[in-house]
Formats: sequence, C-alpha cells, structure tokens
Amino acid sequence: MIRVLIVDDHPIVRDGLRGAFAEEPDIEVAGEASNGREGVEKATRLGIDVVLMDLRMPELDGVQAITALCERSTAVRVLVLTTFDSEADVLPAIEAGATGYLLKDAPAEELVRAVRAVHRGESVLAPSAGQLRKPAGRGLSDRELEVLQMVADGMSNRAAAARLFISEASIKTHLQHIYDKLGARDRAAAVAEAYRRGLLS
Repeated sequence: MIRVLIVDDHPIVRDGLRGAFAEEPDIEVAGEASNGREGVEKATRLGIDVVLMDLRMPELDGVQAITALCERSTAVRVLVLTTFDSEADVLPAIEAGATGYLLKDAPAEELVRAVRAVHRGESVLAPSAGQLRKPAGRGLSDRELEVLQMVADGMSNRAAAARLFISEASIKTHLQHIYDKLGARDRAAAVAEAYRRGLLS
C-alpha cells in the first residue's frame, strides 16, 4: 500500500486530490496538511511514502518543505503538484529533492500513474517542465558538495552521516541527487565528474 500525504493550503484542492485515489486499491491517502511546516511534521510522523506538495503555501513553502524532508528522511518521495510551470518554479523544487512535478490540471489517471512511478523512485515531469530535467550546469547544493567532498576523501556513508549528524539514509538520498545532477552511476564516477567540473578542490 502506498501511503500518500496531500499538502495544499486549499481545502477544495485537497478534497479533489483525495477523490482521485478513492478507487485505487494500492493507494491510501493517510493524511492532509494545509502548509509546508505541518506537511513535514505529518510526513515524518505518519510513515508516508509519497507527498503531494503544493509550492506556494503559508508558514513554509513547498521548496523549503522539500528541503526539510530530505534533511530528515529519505524514504519519502515528493511529487510537486502546482499551477506554476516556469523554470523559476520547477528548478528549485527539483534541486531541493522532488522526484516528480505535475501541474494541477493533469487528468486524475495521470496523477495516479505519477504517484506509483514516484514511489518506485522514477522521475516524473509535466511535459511543459520536461526540458528542465537536466539543465546545463545544474548546481549541487552546499550540503551535497559537503557529502561529495567526504566521499572524495574516502569516508564511508556511516562516517559521513556521523560527521554531519544526519542518518545514513539521508546520505544515500544526497548521493542519489548528486548522481542525478552529475549524470554519474556511482561514487567514483561522481567524484571524477566533480573534479572535471572544478566542483572539488
């Protein structure tokens, strides 16, 4: 069963999204939240698999909430659901760690397919955002650079996690994002590519 959390500040939108999954035997809407802060708290507490995340919300916006989720945990996948598809909206969400990005006018069956795909760890992007998946020179975050430097220095995931006071699962999540951004398949390839690009000294 895929446990879903809907994070959106509009009750009507949350109701509509909940309805889209009503007939799906393998998807359960386990909770709702009306802002990013509540979303992060519930995703952690309720054992959520996939978060449907709006971007523009009070208290903590979508990108801040995605960043906080990726810092805390790792098994949670985030599918951004928004009305905005400009590069300025899409890129920060993907860079923060979102696995997928759909527009709110997507058909219900597309949304259901996207939730299953994101749960499997596959990237899902709305067609209008597709060309943004790997923009030239998409940068690593400060934390990702920190993790990559430790890998380059020969540290294990466990040692890096202890140094940064985060879980090993979080280190693995950061590494996955690093691989995606650098187009690398493993640690050695990521380090080599980072040196080639001058990201590591």
